[in-house]
Amino acid sequence: MKHRITMAAGSEPADILITNARVVDVFSGLVRQDSVAIGDGVFLGFGQREAREVVDAQGAYLLPGFIDAHIHLESSMVTPARFAEMALPHGTTSVVADPHELANVCGTAALRFLLASAQTLPLSIFLALPSCVPATPFEDSGAVLQTKDLAPFMDDPHVASLGEMMNYPGVLNGDPEVLEKIALSRSRRKPVDGHAPALLGRELDAYLCTGIANTHECTTAEEFHQNLMRGCRIFLRDGSAARNLPALAPLVTPGNCHRCAFCCDDRHASELLTAGHMDEVLRKAVALGMDPVTAVRLCTLNAAEAEGLQGKGAIAPGYDADCVLVDDLASFNVRMTFAGGRQIAAEGRMLALLADPPLKDLTNTVRLAPLPDDVFALPLPSGRARVIRLHPGSLVTDAEEHKVTCTNGLFDARQNDGLCKLAVVERHKATGKVGVGILAGYGLRNAAVATSVSHDSHNIVVCGDNDADMLAAVRRVAAMGGGIAVTSEGRVLEELPLPVAGLMTHEAPETVVRALDAIHGLLHGHGIPANVAPLMALSFMALPVIPSLKLTARGLFSVADWRFVSVDAAARP
Repeated sequence: MKHRITMAAGSEPADILITNARVVDVFSGLVRQDSVAIGDGVFLGFGQREAREVVDAQGAYLLPGFIDAHIHLESSMVTPARFAEMALPHGTTSVVADPHELANVCGTAALRFLLASAQTLPLSIFLALPSCVPATPFEDSGAVLQTKDLAPFMDDPHVASLGEMMNYPGVLNGDPEVLEKIALSRSRRKPVDGHAPALLGRELDAYLCTGIANTHECTTAEEFHQNLMRGCRIFLRDGSAARNLPALAPLVTPGNCHRCAFCCDDRHASELLTAGHMDEVLRKAVALGMDPVTAVRLCTLNAAEAEGLQGKGAIAPGYDADCVLVDDLASFNVRMTFAGGRQIAAEGRMLALLADPPLKDLTNTVRLAPLPDDVFALPLPSGRARVIRLHPGSLVTDAEEHKVTCTNGLFDARQNDGLCKLAVVERHKATGKVGVGILAGYGLRNAAVATSVSHDSHNIVVCGDNDADMLAAVRRVAAMGGGIAVTSEGRVLEELPLPVAGLMTHEAPETVVRALDAIHGLLHGHGIPANVAPLMALSFMALPVIPSLKLTARGLFSVADWRFVSVDAAARP
């Protein structure tokens, strides 16, 4: 601290002086021409002074480093180091990462890995400790995280909050374990992140009175205003899976903007490489009419304050020297990124590549019981079936009843136009559990696709029009230690190994994107409609918290009725 004082006072040269900059002040909302001094990893102050290095901004705008208030890094399918190499050149210097995908597979080992990444990477990673592992008691995950498992991590300075409380029925019903987790986080004065889509009125009152602090699930004006008036912070989401910015950005006003921030939730590698990260969110917000300085505040100071990130989110003495130089406040084209007082990236490129900490306990996570050739046989004696109806662009499914054609009493997808067979195979503890169902709207023909990315328990989900290809795809995923495989007539046509928890790879993002493009093209060529995202749609078919009918390794689950049901529509529940 004494060293910083002497540099700030001018008695000793600063490390870096950024001159000729238009500094965006997120406290006052003003932009001023100024110079900014950096030393010992923090901002020292303003004005001309001696420095060991001078950076001429040449009139560019100097902004605080961008912050994603809520993201699942696993959605990029690459490890934290590879993610950081994509995000930092686009100006993102901090993220609040909820690793509930990794944790559903690897438990506390996932938390230790992310905290080690936070110690070693220039991207500031703060954890939102997963609150719902597994998401429901009706699944078979690789781990269970209870309050006692989370408690040892809660005091870590890189832990920002308790992650999104998806189990809102558990909150409303006073589930003791759910309330204990909330109480643990509040006892450490850390926020509890929310997740309660479409919850309104008295139910929302009951949910928020526990101290849950924010939501990223608002999709309508009514949800926005009902949460806002109850003191809940609003994270306006614009990611790869859900894009709520067009509906919500016009609702942000000078009177309520201090309670809003931006997040992506999920961001795929292809978009990180081509469109960017939070810089793209800023571009969209301003194009939708939001005041540029207000948008910057949502992406910096507001996110930091919402998640308790001390020293983040502003250019001011004593704050961490995370900042970006951009051409203007419309394109937000990033010229340079500084993190912790060091220049990390310039003109869209990292100045040095990054390394992940050891991947101990995060590999070799696929453990299957032996799979007989008839493992996916689906008897339907009545010839009537409960079918999951997929809708393009939506995670919500419908429950339908179909009259189906069977061969020797078994459902035969090839004899039923528009229907595919769907299965979920438990892959964590080799229990042998396999759930089999029927999916409408997917359209896959003469092929099968299997993936170990299957929210949220991440068992292997497979879909196809014949059992042989489905079995071959599952076995290939297992042989790779996790990943995605497409098969036809017994051959593997395309694949993407994801050896880290069956969710991620340490390979270059460009390699991942090329493989995904090839897989998507192949699947669309085998009948999946152009308006269906093949892998995303499939990965959510096993998540029994989104209505109305889903499939887990234990069988077909009715979310509306909160119980398992038979695929045979004539059978008793």
